Amino acid sequence: MPNKVEDQEFLSLLVKALVNHPEDVRIERRVDEMGVLLTLHVNPSDMGQIIGRQGATAKAIRSLIRIVGIKGNSRVNLKIEEPGGGTPSNDELRRRAEGFGD
Repeated sequence: MPNKVEDQEFLSLLVKALVNHPEDVRIERRVDEMGVLLTLHVNPSDMGQIIGRQGATAKAIRSLIRIVGIKGNSRVNLKIEEPGGGTPSNDELRRRAEGFGD
């Protein structure tokens, strides 16, 4: 399994470079038989920057995290936690990425 520095710290550095409120970035790390799950929490106003247009930024971040996991012979997945706790619809993600509100 990759250690904390190889996955959680990498994600922290990457996300903090993208957001306007780096002090609000929080990452939880859980390891089970399926691999490593990193859960990302950011300031609600930064969600659009993390998701990106049509989810492109989130997809790129997930790809990079998986590469870090492969390097450490582990499966690493990323969950981006919604500020309200719910999972947004594709239409809602698209509106957020285009800057049309929460």
